[in-house]
Amino acid sequence: MRENIHPAYRTVVFHDTGVDEYFRVGSTIKTDRTIELEGKTFPYVTLDISSASHPYYTGKQKEFSKEGSTARFQQRFGSFLGKK
Repeated sequence: MRENIHPAYRTVVFHDTGVDEYFRVGSTIKTDRTIELEGKTFPYVTLDISSASHPYYTGKQKEFSKEGSTARFQQRFGSFLGKK
């Protein structure tokens, strides 16, 4: 393998600002910011959303009706179609 062609792989702290959670993950992302956690300095990246705040992973996603799309359509717009 050739030397000096791969990006630097290091531990980076990702901060989900929505729920104030910190994740330490190995990454090659470039950042100018740093943060000190547990007495060590790490590169620092802020995130708007992560698995800690995403609706799919937290179980707070919008739940659709169990009935079919045709029944939902009739329920919403059936009164307009029935009038003559």
